[in-house]
Amino acid sequence: MTLTIGNLAEQAAVNVQTLRYYERRGLLPAPPRTDGGYRQYPPDSVARVRFIKRAQLLGFSLGEIAELLDLRVHPRRTCSAMRRKAEVKRAEIDRKIRALGDLRAALDDLIEACDSNTPTKECPIIESLEE
Repeated sequence: MTLTIGNLAEQAAVNVQTLRYYERRGLLPAPPRTDGGYRQYPPDSVARVRFIKRAQLLGFSLGEIAELLDLRVHPRRTCSAMRRKAEVKRAEIDRKIRALGDLRAALDDLIEACDSNTPTKECPIIESLEE
């Protein structure tokens, strides 16, 4: 039994435009079409789209997800390749967390320096942004 694009979108909890975009990006193979031009997706497309969405939630880009999908379908591959990709992603997230901590500290300093009764032309936050 095949799925229409609407059925696939509903079952995978995405919109139709998302599926078309995944197709254009090569993340979702272009399905055969009926004589009327309707897409006919295989049932395993639902699992593939859910995989893509879960990987996005973990911070993987669509390019990285294409690599993950490629690893997923090669029976000779081991889990170590997936583990390495997950470790690289975790390190990237750790860098972003540190950078966000630095940004927060800088904002804390500016907030601390700001006296809410000071005229805006003398505001340390504005002065800092103008430097």
